[in-house]
Amino acid sequence: MIRSMTAFGSARLDSDAGSVSIEIRSVNNRFLDLSLRIPEDLRFAESRLRELIGRQALRGKVELKLSYAALDREALRPFDAAAVQALAEQLQWARRFIPDLPAPTLAELPREGAARSGLEADVWLPLCERACAQALEEFSAARQREGARLADAMRALADAIDLIVARVDTELPALVQQHQERIAQRLREALEAASPEGFAAINGAELTARIAQEASLFGLRVDVAEELTRLRSHLQELREILAGEHASSARGGSGKRLDFLFQEMNREANTLGSKAAALSITQAAIDLKLLIEQMREQAQNIE
Repeated sequence: MIRSMTAFGSARLDSDAGSVSIEIRSVNNRFLDLSLRIPEDLRFAESRLRELIGRQALRGKVELKLSYAALDREALRPFDAAAVQALAEQLQWARRFIPDLPAPTLAELPREGAARSGLEADVWLPLCERACAQALEEFSAARQREGARLADAMRALADAIDLIVARVDTELPALVQQHQERIAQRLREALEAASPEGFAAINGAELTARIAQEASLFGLRVDVAEELTRLRSHLQELREILAGEHASSARGGSGKRLDFLFQEMNREANTLGSKAAALSITQAAIDLKLLIEQMREQAQNIE
C-alpha cells in the first residue's frame, strides 16, 4: 500500500487521574527522524511512544507533541482522624505559649494517604499509550488517503508515458527504414563523387549489398526498440508498486524503490533523445522526461 509521509493525527483521553492530548504530524524526509515534545513529568513514557511510532512510520520527519492536565485528587481524600486529633492536641499545647495562634484551615488538615510527588507511571503510561494509539490511527488513515491520491496521479502519468511509447513504437520501423535509405543514398553519392570511374566499374549487386550493410549498421544506432522495451518493463514495475504487489511494498520501502525506478526511466529517455533520427522522436524524449520528472516530484512524498 502506498503511504504518504505527510499527515496529521491527534487524540485526547480523559481519566480519573487527568487528561492526555497527543498530536502527531510528519513531512517527507529521506530517513525516519522522530522528535518528541514531552513534559518532564511524563518523560518515562518517551521510549514507549517512540516504539509505537516506529511501528507505523519507516521514513519521514515525525513530530509528536504531548500535553497533560492532572486532576487535584488531594481535595477528595478523607481527613486522617488520628492525624487531625494529634494536630489539635499540638495546637492546644502551643496556645499555652502563643494564645493567638490561628487554627488550620480545612485545606491544611491532614488527609488519608500521603500524596506522591510527580505523576504515577502505572497510571499515566497506559493513558499515554492509548492516546498515542488513537492519534496514530488517525495519522495512518491520513497517510493512506494521501498515498492513494499520489498513486492515482502517478498512474495517470504512467498512462501518458504508455501512449508516447506506443506512438514511437508504431513510427519506429518507418523511421529506421527512412534513415537507412538516406544513409545509402549519401554513400552512393559520396562514392560516385570520389571516383566516378571506379564507381561505374563496381558490380551493381555487390555495391548495393555493401551499401545496404553499411546503412543497416548506421540504422542500428537510431533503433530505440530496446529502450522502448525497457520503458515498458519499468512502467509494469511502477504499476506493481502502486498496487502494492511489488516486493518493496511488503517491506514498506516503496518510495526509495520508486526513486530508483525513475532514475532508470530517465536514463532510457535520455538514450532515446540521443538516438533520435527524427524530430518526432526528439519531442517524444522531451515529453517523456517531463512526465518522469512530474512522477518523481509526486514520489518525494511517498514513504
